[in-house]
Amino acid sequence: MTTTHTITVPGARITYDVRGDGPVLVLAGFPMTAGPFAALAQTLADHHTVVTFDPRGMGRSPADDPGQGSTPERRADDVAAVLDAIGADDADFLGSSGGGITGLALAARRPERVRVLVAHEPPLFELLPDVAERRAAVERVVATHRSEGVRAALARFMTDVVGHDPAMGENAARHSSEQDLADFARLFALELRSTTGHVPDLAALAGGRVVVGVGAASARLVTSRTSLALAARLGLEPVEFPGGHGGFRTHPEQFAEVLRRTLAAHP
Repeated sequence: MTTTHTITVPGARITYDVRGDGPVLVLAGFPMTAGPFAALAQTLADHHTVVTFDPRGMGRSPADDPGQGSTPERRADDVAAVLDAIGADDADFLGSSGGGITGLALAARRPERVRVLVAHEPPLFELLPDVAERRAAVERVVATHRSEGVRAALARFMTDVVGHDPAMGENAARHSSEQDLADFARLFALELRSTTGHVPDLAALAGGRVVVGVGAASARLVTSRTSLALAARLGLEPVEFPGGHGGFRTHPEQFAEVLRRTLAAHP
């Protein structure tokens, strides 16, 4: 059974879902909402209390001021508020893409709230040697959104920023739902720079219970490079997960099995 709840936090209302029973496990994305994690959450709910949520300003979590963006630190505070709401002192945390950056911010700011953090393909562009090129790609997306609209910006985002081939970018732009387009519009206008420009507090994370995940099919994506760069900075061996950047969605059962093994290795 899935139950849905809403809490009020400074500047927003956060909607979250709870499934299952057992140790608390948070599944988080950004800009992805809870929906893409549904199959993975259901698979994991037999041994965990699984929490998914829509980040502030996205999906079912409206921001009080739609013109005000969020930062990874603010989104980390929102996760802590959700844990407070369910009465959890701490939780395991799987963050994918921008959700991985949320998890890194939470683990650095509030380490007592995170038992094990699995950061799956966080787009930490500032860790790359070609960071100037990565920043320029972000600026092209922002400019395209202003001049040509969200669909054109989404196609460019998928190719120039993430590293997918043009056909995938065009397909995403053509078939995204209206809600997804609204969420991407917010990302491009307000939050893409602060998310990809996040610099993790490596000193605070060193020695912590951090795992870096990378998709088996992500080798040509920028997020594979950022994951490997983070693992190298932290002196960690990355853990390979099934699928690509969205492996949690395309291979939920296999992804869940790797996640279970990973969490079990850090009792």
